[in-house]
Amino acid sequence: MQDILKSNTPAFVFDTAVLQKRAAQIREIVGETVSLCYSMKANPFLVTTMLTCVDKLEVCSPGELAICKKLGVDGSRIIYSGVNKGITDIREAYEYGVGIFTAESIRHADLIQQVFEAPDSDQKAEVILRLNAGSQFGMAKEDLFDILQHRETRYRSLNITGIHYFVGTQRKRAKRKIKELQMLLELFEEIRNLFGLELKKLEYGPGFAVPYFADDDFSDTLFPVKELKDILNEVAQKVELTIEMGRFFTAECGTYYTNVADLKTVGNAHYCIVDGGMNHLTYLGQMMGMKTPIIKHYKNAMVQDGTVDKKTWCLCGSLCTTSDILCREVEFDHLEIGDTLAFENVGAYSVTEGIYLFLSRAMPKVYLKDECGSLTLVRDAIETSTINTMNI
Repeated sequence: MQDILKSNTPAFVFDTAVLQKRAAQIREIVGETVSLCYSMKANPFLVTTMLTCVDKLEVCSPGELAICKKLGVDGSRIIYSGVNKGITDIREAYEYGVGIFTAESIRHADLIQQVFEAPDSDQKAEVILRLNAGSQFGMAKEDLFDILQHRETRYRSLNITGIHYFVGTQRKRAKRKIKELQMLLELFEEIRNLFGLELKKLEYGPGFAVPYFADDDFSDTLFPVKELKDILNEVAQKVELTIEMGRFFTAECGTYYTNVADLKTVGNAHYCIVDGGMNHLTYLGQMMGMKTPIIKHYKNAMVQDGTVDKKTWCLCGSLCTTSDILCREVEFDHLEIGDTLAFENVGAYSVTEGIYLFLSRAMPKVYLKDECGSLTLVRDAIETSTINTMNI
């Protein structure tokens, strides 16, 4: 661990070399016939790195589009997804040159049509229709067919080229994904027969699972994509297949560093207070610290006498709430104030999912680590007290 992190916690560090290696491994498994798309909501700090590894970028909000503008992302590589896209949002995306729009509903299709049929527009919008998969996202098959039925009249400014389908995240059953892909191929055939339309593109989110906790299987974290290699390539022979992923790309490249601020024993319980907390650190499925993530312990000073002093600690953050428990039971040897704890596999979501404004604690620093091990500060700590203060 670099010395700079000992005095600059709490902080996230994202290793871009680890990220690029994983993306390359995924590319090698699926082959060149399958396109890769990065869902930037997983970690917007990794957009620039990921654009060197993937073909497309999924953007799901006006704020994410603003990040792309600031970074100078080529608009033609963007797939603009997500619910609640208003007319202003769509027009802004059109003016930026966004390549593909996802229509989440009939209303979305109407709004995209409205923007692209305007007198100052001389082009059609490339649109993929999102099919509902049992959540609030996407549209019913009947609505999807209604749009296709009227594509040359009510939606004449839309160039409908494909289907978007995503069920959820941390999905472990390969058989379900195989059934979904087979169902989607059948849908393409049905559309061909009903409407005489040869849709070319399928944007598919497999929701591959990643391991987080000590009891999880870390033996082959690429196994979920290896399991689907054959069906993905089979589908890619029939349509232009893009698989969109966020967590599966980025989870393992991130580490959260936090220093031990206080230690105390109450009865038989040993409590460790760190300078971070649940406002920064989240693991999907952890259930208030009940599951133990992978944590490394870095000593602030060497233990000279060679003794062992192992204790089981309850790791707590700095927030004034009993909910701020990062791990209920984890064993450390000679844990002392000033030591650093490194929580691994936090490259996805944690950096933006935390309840950062709660109790007006500062937001953590964010570093990128390159292939040489050098750290670059890409966001300094941000005080949240000003955000939580009335404008008077």
